Amino acid sequence: MCRWAAYRGEPLYLEELVSSPAHSLIEQSHCATRAKTATNGDGFGIAWYGDHPEPGRYRDTLPAWSDCNLKSLARQIRSPLFLAHVRAATGGGTRRDNCHPFVFSNWSFMHNGQIAGFERLRRSMEAMLDDDLFNARGGTTDSELMFLLALQFGLRQTPIAAMSEMIRFVESLSENILGSTLVRYTAAFSDGNALYAIRYATDRKAPTLYASPVGNGYCLVSEPLNDDVDAWAEIPDGSAVTLTDSGLDVAPFQPLVAPAKSAPVAIPA
Repeated sequence: MCRWAAYRGEPLYLEELVSSPAHSLIEQSHCATRAKTATNGDGFGIAWYGDHPEPGRYRDTLPAWSDCNLKSLARQIRSPLFLAHVRAATGGGTRRDNCHPFVFSNWSFMHNGQIAGFERLRRSMEAMLDDDLFNARGGTTDSELMFLLALQFGLRQTPIAAMSEMIRFVESLSENILGSTLVRYTAAFSDGNALYAIRYATDRKAPTLYASPVGNGYCLVSEPLNDDVDAWAEIPDGSAVTLTDSGLDVAPFQPLVAPAKSAPVAIPA
């Protein structure tokens, strides 16, 4: 399983999440503590927003701990909204096109999880895409394809509802083709304004997700960046997170039902 971190708030140097904390994302790339695999060495990527609508992005297939440019970039880039990811591949080769985050126009996306039986589902999933989205596909991962499907289902207009429809479609397809379904999905995505995250799994074993205030903003992570357990609130399985200027909102997420009313989750002050 992969590890990732995302931030929205007052501009922050990327190193404050990526390389400086005791259990930074680079540290997690070779010593994760809350994942099935402790090593996440199949590439990395960062996407950040600045003066342009579309995000900047840097990805490579090297392990995050061995790329000499990553620490330098993280020390120099300051952004109000960014996503960072280290990869442990569950499908798709180790190549740059398969490294997260994925981007399309002003949208960025990264994911931790998997679709069981993806290779048997891929062709039918790809067939749902319009030409512009199909042609935008550069890699071979289920993560990128789920992102493009969410765009197909209206991510630009209704982000959480589009993710719900996308997962509903994948589950239905899996049931029809495989006779069973298993989707584990913890993802972060952004349009450069709001930051969103979803934690969901059909078997209630979704990859972990935590939230914490960081400076004058909020951080969403796969696992805490330090040992201050009181600073991090675990986001429950079956949740959608929306982070805007109004603050952080956590609502129930269920692909097969209409969106439910927001439910409070205690986030440390």
